[in-house]
Amino acid sequence: MDDSTSASNATANVLEVKDETISVASAFPGHQEAVQDRDHKFLTKAVEEAYKGVECGDGGPFGAVVVRKDEIVVSCHNMVLRNTDPTAHAEVTAIREACQKLNQIELADCEIYASCEPCPMCFGAIHLSRIKRLVYGAKAEAAIAIGFDDFIADALRGTGFYQKAQLEIKKADGSGAVIAEQVFEKTKEKFTLY
Repeated sequence: MDDSTSASNATANVLEVKDETISVASAFPGHQEAVQDRDHKFLTKAVEEAYKGVECGDGGPFGAVVVRKDEIVVSCHNMVLRNTDPTAHAEVTAIREACQKLNQIELADCEIYASCEPCPMCFGAIHLSRIKRLVYGAKAEAAIAIGFDDFIADALRGTGFYQKAQLEIKKADGSGAVIAEQVFEKTKEKFTLY
């Protein structure tokens, strides 16, 4: 094997292309596990916010956390009932508070962790804020199952917004997804839809 073949094989191990997305995860042993642990930590905080919002009567079982440089900027929950504001979803509230706290309207150096797949409004806010990465726990169907509008999943999957945005989107897996799904089942008796 000559040097050019060896270099070519090294490059093949560094870059993975799947669905037109380039990943370097395979280049670093343990990298994916570290990312999963990190994602789990922040997603768990978003799920805690979802429970908190229902417990204090502020709104539905949804939470969101904005993170910058591995630090939580803000941690928020749905405030629709408290603020008498149908736009006060967890993600929108988190984006508003993060922008105020950081004194900037673009959050291009931030990530957002949402306990549930964002609705079209929240996805639009995430896109407009230029957040670079979205990690969500539960699928929209978990919210639909307890009575939230089913337009959420249909609108998101039918418009191609996700595919066209310059945003990395990851559906959590493993225990992160499980705890995020459980928030709906565990709060359905305490939270009644308006």
